[in-house]
Amino acid sequence: MQTPSVKHPKALPYLFFSEMWERFGYYLMIGVFTLYLKDVKDGFAMNEAESADLYGTFIALVFLTPFLGGLLADRYFGYRKSIIFGGLLMGAGYCLMGVHSKPMLYLAMTLVIFGNGFFKPNISTLLGNVYSTPEHKHMKDDGYNIFYMGINIGAFICNFFGAALQIMLGWSYAFMAAGVGMFIGVIIFLLGTKHYREFDIRKEVHADDMPFLRIVLLILVPSVIAGVLGWMIPDNIFGSDSTDAFIFACIPVVYFYASLYFKANAEDKRPIGALLAIFAVVTLFWAVFKQNGSALNTWADRYTNRQVTGTQADVFNTLKQAKQLTYKQDSTEKYDQAFRLQREGDKVIKVVDYPIYFRNMPAEKKPTEGSTISVWATNLSQSINPGWVIILTPLVVAFFTFLKRRQKEPTTPTKIALGLLISALSVLVMVAAVKAGSNGAEKVSVWWLIASYGVITIGELFLSPMGLSIVSKLSPPRITALMMGGWFLSTSIGNKLSGVLASLWDTYELKSNYFLVNFALLLFAFFFMLLILRWLNRIFNEHVK
Repeated sequence: MQTPSVKHPKALPYLFFSEMWERFGYYLMIGVFTLYLKDVKDGFAMNEAESADLYGTFIALVFLTPFLGGLLADRYFGYRKSIIFGGLLMGAGYCLMGVHSKPMLYLAMTLVIFGNGFFKPNISTLLGNVYSTPEHKHMKDDGYNIFYMGINIGAFICNFFGAALQIMLGWSYAFMAAGVGMFIGVIIFLLGTKHYREFDIRKEVHADDMPFLRIVLLILVPSVIAGVLGWMIPDNIFGSDSTDAFIFACIPVVYFYASLYFKANAEDKRPIGALLAIFAVVTLFWAVFKQNGSALNTWADRYTNRQVTGTQADVFNTLKQAKQLTYKQDSTEKYDQAFRLQREGDKVIKVVDYPIYFRNMPAEKKPTEGSTISVWATNLSQSINPGWVIILTPLVVAFFTFLKRRQKEPTTPTKIALGLLISALSVLVMVAAVKAGSNGAEKVSVWWLIASYGVITIGELFLSPMGLSIVSKLSPPRITALMMGGWFLSTSIGNKLSGVLASLWDTYELKSNYFLVNFALLLFAFFFMLLILRWLNRIFNEHVK
């Protein structure tokens, strides 16, 4: 019998840095995406509901395609080819986002959507395969935690590059930087090939498996048709045409995953059922968590005091992390958009004549007419969560190692349940932030966002890397990547729900009620997880040696 190793596999650093640079590109793009859409001067002048709806649809589809990418990698292409192909598609998509044109924007989004489908599930599955050997099997949870830190290092540093490039050169250069980061990730992955070549094993098609052509005809084609029908329904059902289309398109895919359970043999049925139950529960976590790029970005932009003065302003301005805003006493309180309509002859044009930042500043704190202030770039707030991940991951790993030595470490399903509860508590911090700002009448300190992100990050570390780990542990070997695609399917549905929730932001007169809805969703998920926890733990203990 092979002795368990105390060292992680040599493949880990290459996978770590490949994922780090991939996430650098993705989160740089996400950090500026809704801000770009809402920019009246250089973007597309979308309102809050429009930008949140497109953002939610985009990130939902980004995490829906891993279903297809995982399936193709499992059966035909293998993991390495799929990862490389997906990375190149994403890099090209990010670069094309720099072209200011709606058709080009949608083409770029399509490339990112399909690129992520090939990249995301397969690099996570390859990491699980690397840790499947007897000498490293006991280190799988720690391996995924370290891998997760790589994700967040990329997500942390990218926003500083994005802010500087956008301020100095414009949106296009920020998007191009995201593409360059993705290409660097592909190069690093290629350099580490020899360390994971032996783990890139295509799974044999089982007699009970649905043939790929049948999947195309019975799942993918109906999904596309259902999506088109959802889009064409008059007077949308779920708030927007894109939401209707997404929900209808998901029905055949959800049916496919349900069929895996009902058609599985006795040995596979229970672990597949457990995974499907976890997928359903964590959907609500992602619905709240993924509002970081929409509702919480809006909170940072409009409701957080971002002004810097003195030495702070000098540092931020020198590093190109701050924007200069000029105050004009031009009825700023009357408008929710950073522009006004002005008639010139027979034409009505948009005039950008004041920043929306000044809208909810108390009169005594507003600058004098025509003066300029420095505010740190909004997308920097997107680095708060990954910053907390980098700080807290070693502490969480050390905490679980401490419990493991005393044989008191909770099971992976229990960690996920605790993650849901902790995440629910983070939303209460934002309820308090609303109260502190008199329901948005005044700006509040950035420390509210930092505190809220800090709490939800602990929940995230209990849940997200553990989710990747449990899929690797419980999935039948022949459909591991496919079930990893199922994890991302639950993320996808949650992402779309996050966009639906964020699009309702302006409909809540009391913003605290908005956050209380999020709190209720996470609390419901936690109690549901508690109800099935004993059953999940039994299955986990039976199938994970």
